[in-house]
Amino acid sequence: MPTARPEREAGAVSLRGKLQDALPKIVLAPSFAAVLVFVYGFILWTIYLSFTNSKTFPSYVLTDSRAYQRLWTWTFQSDPPSSWYTSITNLGIFGVLYIGVCLALGLLLAILLDQKIRGEGVLRPIYLYPMALSFIVTGVAWKWFLDPGLGLERTLHEWGFTSFHFDWIKNKDRVIYTVVIAGVWQASGFVMAMFLAGLRGIDGEILKAAQIDGATPVATYRRIVIPMLRPIFLSAFIVLAHMAIKSYDLVVALTSGGPGGSAWLPSNFMYEYTFKRNEMAVGSASAVIMLMTITAIIVPYLYSELRETNR
Repeated sequence: MPTARPEREAGAVSLRGKLQDALPKIVLAPSFAAVLVFVYGFILWTIYLSFTNSKTFPSYVLTDSRAYQRLWTWTFQSDPPSSWYTSITNLGIFGVLYIGVCLALGLLLAILLDQKIRGEGVLRPIYLYPMALSFIVTGVAWKWFLDPGLGLERTLHEWGFTSFHFDWIKNKDRVIYTVVIAGVWQASGFVMAMFLAGLRGIDGEILKAAQIDGATPVATYRRIVIPMLRPIFLSAFIVLAHMAIKSYDLVVALTSGGPGGSAWLPSNFMYEYTFKRNEMAVGSASAVIMLMTITAIIVPYLYSELRETNR
């Protein structure tokens, strides 16, 4: 009998330990189930629809890869080229300029702030502020600024510079570059913060040793500092590439798609053909291609990160 109470206490402690171990799983189970259904479930559903002949409403009869064939046939056999051709061309222009300029400008701003300049505490949040805005707000603000009738061009005309013209937002051949300008303005501060964190993490003794050896500041950054920032470059590239591929609201808010859809990106094409032109299968096919593009960028990054972790 005297051993009954200690056994009950030991059992209660064991039960509490099991509950404590199971509590994180119980708390995370609803969100895990929601992600499983509403993210991965709908991804599989979209892939399935891309192999059907769905129009306004889903059709669950498989028709091989006709939607993909139609998508690429429109691209290479239409005259003038289809809106899908315009979308992927714009994605190439926007992606290269957006990522390249953001990386270069972000690195430059980070290097300047790393010099312990006066007012750094004020400049840092100013550069980061645009990232706190939504793409809708950014697009609307830049639409007003670039509109020839009420923005930069009109202001300079009122100041007497009547020969100045900047109508890119209404020019179908240059409207995509206005999307680049707005996107760079919003994201470059975020990239600056990433590079600044990397610069502050470099051991100062390395830089002092380079100075003792007679290295100039330019040579120090080119041969020592920037190579050490390779992981930051890779992380920033992944984030920017992901943002470029899925950009939709910035194009809509800034250009409304541009004259004749000339500013479309693949996300705009997908929305237009799925919900407005009643081509759900073709829209799903374009969404699957976007997913494959993002996967082709993310998977090598994850592989390199796991390989570095396992070393």
